[in-house]
Amino acid sequence: MRLGIGIGWRPEIATEVEALTGIDWVEAVAENLCADHLPDSLVRLRERGVTVVPHGVSLGLGGADRPAPERLAGLAARAELLGTPLVTEHIAFVRAGGPLTASPRLEAGHLLPVPRTWDALDVLCENVRIAQDALPVPLALENIAALISWPDEELTEGQFLAELVERTGVRLLIDVANLHTNHVNRGEDPAKALDELPVEAIAYVHVAGGVEKDGVWHDTHAHPVTAPVLDVLAELRSHVDPPGVLLERDDAFPPGAELAAELETIRGTLRSAARAGTVARAAVPPSAPGAPAAAAPAAAVAPPTPSALPTSSDPSADAREAGPLGAPRPGARDRTAVAQTALLSALVAGTPAPEGFDHRRLRVQSRALAAKRADVVAKVAPELPEILGDGYRPAFLSYARSRPMNGGYRRDAMEFVERILVSGGLPDPVAQRRLTHWWEDRSGPRPPGRTSRLVRAARAVLVGK
Repeated sequence: MRLGIGIGWRPEIATEVEALTGIDWVEAVAENLCADHLPDSLVRLRERGVTVVPHGVSLGLGGADRPAPERLAGLAARAELLGTPLVTEHIAFVRAGGPLTASPRLEAGHLLPVPRTWDALDVLCENVRIAQDALPVPLALENIAALISWPDEELTEGQFLAELVERTGVRLLIDVANLHTNHVNRGEDPAKALDELPVEAIAYVHVAGGVEKDGVWHDTHAHPVTAPVLDVLAELRSHVDPPGVLLERDDAFPPGAELAAELETIRGTLRSAARAGTVARAAVPPSAPGAPAAAAPAAAVAPPTPSALPTSSDPSADAREAGPLGAPRPGARDRTAVAQTALLSALVAGTPAPEGFDHRRLRVQSRALAAKRADVVAKVAPELPEILGDGYRPAFLSYARSRPMNGGYRRDAMEFVERILVSGGLPDPVAQRRLTHWWEDRSGPRPPGRTSRLVRAARAVLVGK
């Protein structure tokens, strides 16, 4: 189906999104939605005929573990609630450790790149098939941005995606901003990736902004879309007319007029690229020597076959073969688990960097993960920056350096406060009382009732708050 032009729906810009004209669809982060009811804004958009696509961020389909049934059930419930034509997730791992490595479970709090190896591909394909069986609608997977590269990779990004589609039939969500990010950070050519991937599998496209600092591109989703990202979008449009294109914005939200202007720029880029492609094909007769081949209809483009892809570093002919019935080769999950746990532990627990990684890039990624933890905890527990003031961020970053996240962000907020209280508390007695009450309210079996809150508020007034 054709989706058209859309925008990422976020609670912070719900009013602005509803006021935008010419919006065909929106995408909402699945984990930010309840499984049994929708925000009023999404209800109104659906009543207007606007399609809503849930976009998952926590399945970790590229991880060594099989996807958790409860996470799949939650995503399926949101798909049913929204009446969506598809759901989307990421080609990434987000946690590591646990039974496969007999080590503590670690959460990244972020999307981390999967090594482009045959082992990792085997594991990803089986995880995707498990997810497809559990979901009521088709699944599309997004290529992610990365600050770091795995050593000794065996496939390019385009080849990896082509093989994934060939084995599973999964659709693709191509993020052109992520292709640009990987161009800056990893030296990968977006045009080559687009040449190699199966464009007929594209379900839709993401466009987002970022910023470059000290030679590293940060995919922030908090800045305007840049010209290089629009250039990648134009390059993609020269290959295929994507069924949908969506603008993402996750922070530093601009006024609605600026969002509308960015959407119009995206429309203009697509129109110009389509016209340029038409002119280029018409300029040289197809029979002329050296004439470019006419662009094939999307449905006619075939993904590369496994035989067309480069072989593994293993010289044996069966190095790429999966196990019976498409299962990963023996030991593939264990090998993937060890590699991913070593990397994540270096990033969040300060263990030595695995061999072959760029140590400077690992430090940049480690700082980025800690900063994101601080930002997200500040959103899920906004009282903490209020109570701690300017001391919140340095205190949290100090905590994060010695305490990896092993649960969700709300658990992370609780453990951060516990660390403060156990280590001596705050010098300001008023802030200390507020922080203690915050922790008590959330650590019990249920939140305090209205009467308890009123009594506490009155007591705070009597003692000078």
